[in-house]
Amino acid sequence: MTELNQTHHERPQSSTHKRNKKAPELGPGVKLGAGDSRIVTDILPPELAGVAFAKLKEEVKWNTMFHRGGEVPRLVAVEGEVAADGSYPIYRHPADESPQLLPFSATVSQIREEVQRVLKHPVNHVLIQYYRSGKDYISEHSDKTIDVVRGTNIVNVSLGAQRVMTLRTKKDKLRQEQEQDSEASTSRDTQRIPLPHNSMFVMGPTTNAEWLHGINHDNRPFKTKSEVEQFNDGERISLTFRHIGTFLTADGKMIYGQGAKGKTREEARPVVLGTKEAETLIRAFGEENHCSDFDWEANYGSGSDVLHFSP
Repeated sequence: MTELNQTHHERPQSSTHKRNKKAPELGPGVKLGAGDSRIVTDILPPELAGVAFAKLKEEVKWNTMFHRGGEVPRLVAVEGEVAADGSYPIYRHPADESPQLLPFSATVSQIREEVQRVLKHPVNHVLIQYYRSGKDYISEHSDKTIDVVRGTNIVNVSLGAQRVMTLRTKKDKLRQEQEQDSEASTSRDTQRIPLPHNSMFVMGPTTNAEWLHGINHDNRPFKTKSEVEQFNDGERISLTFRHIGTFLTADGKMIYGQGAKGKTREEARPVVLGTKEAETLIRAFGEENHCSDFDWEANYGSGSDVLHFSP
Protein backbone atom coordinates (compact mmCIF):
# COMPACT_ATOMS: atom_id res chain seq x y z
CA MET A 1 0.00 0.00 0.00
CA THR A 2 3.05 1.98 -0.03
CA GLU A 3 1.71 2.74 -3.09
CA LEU A 4 5.20 3.29 -4.48
CA ASN A 5 6.43 -0.23 -5.03
CA GLN A 6 6.25 -0.78 -8.77
CA THR A 7 9.16 -2.39 -10.60
CA HIS A 8 8.17 -0.85 -13.97
CA HIS A 9 7.08 2.60 -15.12
CA GLU A 10 3.68 3.33 -13.68
CA ARG A 11 1.02 3.41 -16.34
CA PRO A 12 -2.79 3.34 -16.46
CA GLN A 13 -4.09 -0.20 -16.14
CA SER A 14 -7.03 0.12 -18.50
CA SER A 15 -7.43 -3.61 -19.12
CA THR A 16 -7.27 -4.35 -15.42
CA HIS A 17 -9.79 -1.61 -14.74
CA LYS A 18 -12.25 -3.13 -17.20
CA ARG A 19 -11.71 -6.62 -15.85
CA ASN A 20 -12.35 -5.47 -12.27
CA LYS A 21 -15.65 -3.68 -12.97
CA LYS A 22 -17.70 -6.75 -12.02
CA ALA A 23 -15.66 -7.60 -8.93
CA PRO A 24 -17.60 -7.28 -5.66
CA GLU A 25 -17.48 -4.02 -3.75
CA LEU A 26 -16.76 -4.79 -0.11
CA GLY A 27 -16.79 -2.62 2.98
CA PRO A 28 -16.91 -2.49 6.78
CA GLY A 29 -17.65 -5.68 8.70
CA VAL A 30 -16.19 -7.93 6.00
CA LYS A 31 -12.88 -9.76 6.20
CA LEU A 32 -10.92 -8.61 3.19
CA GLY A 33 -8.08 -10.08 1.17
CA ALA A 34 -6.71 -13.16 2.90
CA GLY A 35 -9.02 -12.55 5.87
CA ASP A 36 -6.55 -10.53 7.94
CA SER A 37 -7.57 -7.17 6.47
CA ARG A 38 -10.49 -4.84 7.09
CA ILE A 39 -11.75 -1.30 6.62
CA VAL A 40 -12.58 0.97 9.55
CA THR A 41 -14.82 4.01 9.03
CA ASP A 42 -14.86 7.24 11.04
CA ILE A 43 -11.30 6.64 12.22
CA LEU A 44 -10.83 10.30 13.20
CA PRO A 45 -13.06 12.28 15.57
CA PRO A 46 -15.37 14.72 13.73
CA GLU A 47 -13.47 17.84 14.79
CA LEU A 48 -10.25 16.46 13.27
CA ALA A 49 -11.84 14.79 10.24
CA GLY A 50 -13.41 18.09 9.23
CA VAL A 51 -10.12 20.00 8.99
CA ALA A 52 -7.45 17.34 8.43
CA PHE A 53 -7.40 17.48 4.61
CA ALA A 54 -6.96 21.25 4.44
CA LYS A 55 -4.31 21.22 7.16
CA LEU A 56 -2.34 18.41 5.52
CA LYS A 57 -2.45 20.12 2.15
CA GLU A 58 -0.89 23.18 3.81
CA GLU A 59 1.49 21.54 6.34
CA VAL A 60 3.00 18.72 4.30
CA LYS A 61 6.11 19.30 2.18
CA TRP A 62 4.96 17.77 -1.12
CA ASN A 63 7.44 16.33 -3.60
CA THR A 64 7.41 15.09 -7.17
CA MET A 65 8.99 11.64 -7.22
CA PHE A 66 10.51 9.69 -10.10
CA HIS A 67 10.72 5.98 -10.85
CA ARG A 68 13.06 4.87 -13.65
CA GLY A 69 13.09 8.44 -14.90
CA GLY A 70 9.30 8.75 -15.11
CA GLU A 71 7.24 11.04 -12.89
CA VAL A 72 5.06 9.19 -10.37
CA PRO A 73 1.40 10.20 -10.96
CA ARG A 74 0.74 11.81 -7.56
CA LEU A 75 2.59 14.04 -5.09
CA VAL A 76 4.34 12.40 -2.15
CA ALA A 77 5.90 13.17 1.22
CA VAL A 78 7.54 11.11 3.96
CA GLU A 79 7.38 11.76 7.70
CA GLY A 80 8.45 9.73 10.70
CA GLU A 81 9.53 9.47 14.30
CA VAL A 82 12.96 11.03 14.81
CA ALA A 83 14.87 9.70 17.83
CA ALA A 84 16.78 11.83 20.35
CA ASP A 85 20.05 11.01 18.57
CA GLY A 86 18.57 12.10 15.23
CA SER A 87 18.18 8.60 13.76
CA TYR A 88 14.99 7.90 11.81
CA PRO A 89 13.14 5.00 10.13
CA ILE A 90 13.70 4.19 6.46
CA TYR A 91 11.22 2.44 4.16
CA ARG A 92 12.80 1.21 0.92
CA HIS A 93 10.97 0.58 -2.34
CA PRO A 94 11.93 0.76 -6.03
CA ALA A 95 12.02 4.51 -6.64
CA ASP A 96 14.98 6.42 -8.05
CA GLU A 97 15.28 8.34 -4.79
CA SER A 98 12.84 8.83 -1.92
CA PRO A 99 11.95 12.25 -0.49
CA GLN A 100 13.78 13.25 2.68
CA LEU A 101 11.94 12.14 5.82
CA LEU A 102 10.73 14.98 8.03
CA PRO A 103 9.44 14.74 11.62
CA PHE A 104 5.71 14.10 12.03
CA SER A 105 3.83 17.35 11.45
CA ALA A 106 1.14 18.46 13.89
CA THR A 107 -1.88 17.07 12.01
CA VAL A 108 -0.12 13.85 11.03
CA SER A 109 0.77 13.32 14.71
CA GLN A 110 -2.91 13.58 15.65
CA ILE A 111 -3.89 11.09 12.94
CA ARG A 112 -1.10 8.75 14.03
CA GLU A 113 -2.47 8.68 17.59
CA GLU A 114 -5.88 7.57 16.33
CA VAL A 115 -4.31 4.91 14.09
CA GLN A 116 -2.28 3.44 16.96
CA ARG A 117 -5.35 3.43 19.20
CA VAL A 118 -7.23 1.20 16.74
CA LEU A 119 -4.27 -0.79 15.48
CA LYS A 120 -2.89 -1.81 18.90
CA HIS A 121 0.73 -1.58 17.76
CA PRO A 122 3.01 1.42 17.11
CA VAL A 123 3.66 3.05 13.74
CA ASN A 124 6.75 5.21 13.26
CA HIS A 125 6.70 6.04 9.53
CA VAL A 126 4.15 7.45 7.11
CA LEU A 127 4.09 7.84 3.33
CA ILE A 128 1.65 10.64 2.44
CA GLN A 129 0.25 10.85 -1.08
CA TYR A 130 -1.84 13.52 -2.74
CA TYR A 131 -4.14 12.35 -5.54
CA ARG A 132 -4.98 15.60 -7.31
CA SER A 133 -7.73 14.13 -9.52
CA GLY A 134 -8.94 10.85 -10.98
CA LYS A 135 -5.95 10.96 -13.31
CA ASP A 136 -3.61 10.21 -10.40
CA TYR A 137 -3.35 6.52 -9.58
CA ILE A 138 -1.14 3.73 -8.21
CA SER A 139 -0.39 0.53 -10.14
CA GLU A 140 -1.06 -2.77 -8.40
CA HIS A 141 1.77 -4.01 -6.22
CA SER A 142 2.68 -5.62 -2.92
CA ASP A 143 4.34 -3.48 -0.27
CA LYS A 144 8.02 -4.30 0.18
CA THR A 145 8.66 -5.73 3.63
CA ILE A 146 12.42 -5.72 4.12
CA ASP A 147 12.06 -2.81 6.55
CA VAL A 148 8.52 -3.43 7.92
CA VAL A 149 8.56 -5.05 11.37
CA ARG A 150 7.53 -8.62 10.73
CA GLY A 151 3.97 -9.56 11.62
CA THR A 152 2.71 -5.97 11.78
CA ASN A 153 -0.13 -4.44 9.79
CA ILE A 154 0.14 -1.69 7.21
CA VAL A 155 -2.65 0.90 7.26
CA ASN A 156 -3.91 3.49 4.84
CA VAL A 157 -5.97 6.46 6.04
CA SER A 158 -8.10 8.16 3.36
CA LEU A 159 -9.18 11.80 3.44
CA GLY A 160 -11.15 13.65 0.78
CA ALA A 161 -12.76 12.13 -2.31
CA GLN A 162 -13.60 8.44 -2.31
CA ARG A 163 -11.43 6.24 -4.51
CA VAL A 164 -11.62 2.46 -4.94
CA MET A 165 -8.79 0.15 -3.97
CA THR A 166 -8.53 -3.07 -5.97
CA LEU A 167 -7.18 -6.27 -4.41
CA ARG A 168 -6.20 -9.12 -6.73
CA THR A 169 -4.53 -12.43 -5.95
CA LYS A 170 -1.11 -13.01 -7.48
CA LYS A 171 -0.79 -15.22 -10.55
CA ASP A 172 1.22 -17.87 -8.72
CA LYS A 173 -1.51 -18.14 -6.07
CA LEU A 174 -3.98 -19.12 -8.81
CA ARG A 175 -1.54 -21.70 -10.20
CA GLN A 176 -1.07 -23.22 -6.74
CA GLU A 177 -4.84 -23.52 -6.25
CA GLN A 178 -5.27 -25.15 -9.67
CA GLU A 179 -2.53 -27.67 -8.95
CA GLN A 180 -4.24 -28.64 -5.70
CA ASP A 181 -7.79 -28.73 -7.08
CA SER A 182 -8.62 -29.43 -10.73
CA GLU A 183 -11.99 -27.71 -10.26
CA ALA A 184 -10.48 -24.52 -8.87
CA SER A 185 -11.35 -21.18 -10.45
CA THR A 186 -9.54 -20.27 -13.66
CA SER A 187 -9.42 -16.56 -12.78
CA ARG A 188 -7.73 -14.64 -10.02
CA ASP A 189 -9.83 -13.45 -7.10
CA THR A 190 -10.54 -9.73 -7.18
CA GLN A 191 -12.11 -7.39 -4.63
CA ARG A 192 -13.04 -3.72 -4.96
CA ILE A 193 -12.96 -1.70 -1.75
CA PRO A 194 -14.32 1.86 -1.71
CA LEU A 195 -12.19 4.09 0.53
CA PRO A 196 -14.44 6.90 1.77
CA HIS A 197 -13.36 10.06 3.55
CA ASN A 198 -12.17 9.41 7.12
CA SER A 199 -11.65 5.67 6.67
CA MET A 200 -8.70 3.39 7.39
CA PHE A 201 -7.83 0.25 5.44
CA VAL A 202 -5.91 -2.22 7.59
CA MET A 203 -3.84 -4.64 5.48
CA GLY A 204 -2.54 -7.74 7.23
CA PRO A 205 0.77 -9.45 6.37
CA THR A 206 -0.88 -12.42 4.61
CA THR A 207 -2.96 -10.18 2.36
CA ASN A 208 0.15 -8.23 1.40
CA ALA A 209 1.95 -11.50 0.63
CA GLU A 210 -0.79 -13.14 -1.45
CA TRP A 211 -2.64 -10.19 -3.02
CA LEU A 212 -1.69 -7.13 -5.07
CA HIS A 213 -3.35 -3.80 -4.34
CA GLY A 214 -3.70 -0.59 -6.31
CA ILE A 215 -5.93 2.37 -7.19
CA ASN A 216 -6.77 2.63 -10.88
CA HIS A 217 -6.99 5.94 -12.68
CA ASP A 218 -10.56 7.21 -13.07
CA ASN A 219 -11.07 9.33 -16.18
CA ARG A 220 -14.87 9.44 -16.06
CA PRO A 221 -16.27 12.96 -16.52
CA PHE A 222 -16.40 14.61 -13.10
CA LYS A 223 -20.12 15.38 -13.35
CA THR A 224 -20.93 11.67 -13.76
CA LYS A 225 -19.30 10.72 -10.47
CA SER A 226 -21.17 10.20 -7.20
CA GLU A 227 -21.33 12.77 -4.43
CA VAL A 228 -18.65 11.00 -2.35
CA GLU A 229 -16.38 10.78 -5.41
CA GLN A 230 -16.85 14.51 -6.10
CA PHE A 231 -16.24 15.39 -2.44
CA ASN A 232 -13.37 17.81 -1.89
CA ASP A 233 -13.32 18.62 -5.63
CA GLY A 234 -12.22 15.03 -6.33
CA GLU A 235 -8.94 15.39 -4.44
CA ARG A 236 -7.71 12.71 -2.02
CA ILE A 237 -4.87 12.47 0.49
CA SER A 238 -3.79 9.05 1.74
CA LEU A 239 -1.49 8.33 4.67
CA THR A 240 0.17 4.89 4.73
CA PHE A 241 1.49 4.16 8.22
CA ARG A 242 3.99 1.39 8.92
CA HIS A 243 6.00 0.07 11.86
CA ILE A 244 9.55 0.22 10.51
CA GLY A 245 12.52 -1.65 11.98
CA THR A 246 15.36 -0.23 9.84
CA PHE A 247 16.99 3.13 10.57
CA LEU A 248 19.40 5.74 9.24
CA THR A 249 21.67 7.80 11.45
CA ALA A 250 21.05 11.53 11.67
CA ASP A 251 23.45 12.33 8.82
CA GLY A 252 21.86 9.67 6.57
CA LYS A 253 25.21 7.97 6.04
CA MET A 254 24.83 4.86 8.21
CA ILE A 255 22.10 2.21 8.24
CA TYR A 256 21.11 -0.42 10.81
CA GLY A 257 18.20 -2.54 11.99
CA GLN A 258 15.97 -5.33 10.69
CA GLY A 259 16.59 -4.79 6.98
CA ALA A 260 20.27 -3.83 7.19
CA LYS A 261 23.37 -5.98 7.54
CA GLY A 262 24.14 -4.44 10.92
CA LYS A 263 21.16 -5.20 13.14
CA THR A 264 21.92 -2.83 16.04
CA ARG A 265 22.92 0.84 16.31
CA GLU A 266 26.43 -0.26 17.32
CA GLU A 267 26.68 -2.38 14.15
CA ALA A 268 25.59 0.40 11.77
CA ARG A 269 27.34 0.35 8.39
CA PRO A 270 27.72 2.91 5.57
CA VAL A 271 24.82 3.09 3.13
CA VAL A 272 25.35 1.74 -0.39
CA LEU A 273 24.27 3.77 -3.44
CA GLY A 274 23.42 2.49 -6.92
CA THR A 275 25.63 -0.61 -7.24
CA LYS A 276 25.26 -4.28 -8.07
CA GLU A 277 23.96 -4.75 -4.55
CA ALA A 278 21.11 -2.41 -5.51
CA GLU A 279 20.31 -4.69 -8.46
CA THR A 280 20.09 -7.64 -6.07
CA LEU A 281 17.59 -5.81 -3.88
CA ILE A 282 15.55 -4.69 -6.90
CA ARG A 283 15.28 -8.32 -8.01
CA ALA A 284 14.09 -9.28 -4.52
CA PHE A 285 11.47 -6.51 -4.69
CA GLY A 286 10.27 -7.92 -8.01
CA GLU A 287 10.04 -11.42 -6.60
CA GLU A 288 8.03 -10.17 -3.62
CA ASN A 289 5.68 -8.50 -6.08
CA HIS A 290 5.01 -11.77 -7.91
CA CYS A 291 5.38 -14.60 -5.36
CA SER A 292 2.69 -15.31 -2.80
CA ASP A 293 5.09 -17.65 -0.97
CA PHE A 294 7.98 -15.18 -1.01
CA ASP A 295 10.88 -16.41 1.13
CA TRP A 296 11.62 -13.43 3.37
CA GLU A 297 14.60 -14.99 5.13
CA ALA A 298 16.31 -16.05 1.89
CA ASN A 299 15.84 -12.66 0.26
CA TYR A 300 16.00 -10.20 3.14
CA GLY A 301 17.25 -12.04 6.22
CA SER A 302 20.94 -11.18 5.81
CA GLY A 303 20.02 -7.53 5.18
CA SER A 304 21.00 -4.94 2.60
CA ASP A 305 22.64 -1.55 3.07
CA VAL A 306 21.35 -0.11 -0.23
CA LEU A 307 19.55 3.21 0.13
CA HIS A 308 18.78 4.63 -3.33
CA PHE A 309 18.44 2.77 -6.62
CA SER A 310 20.08 5.11 -9.13
CA PRO A 311 23.85 5.82 -9.33
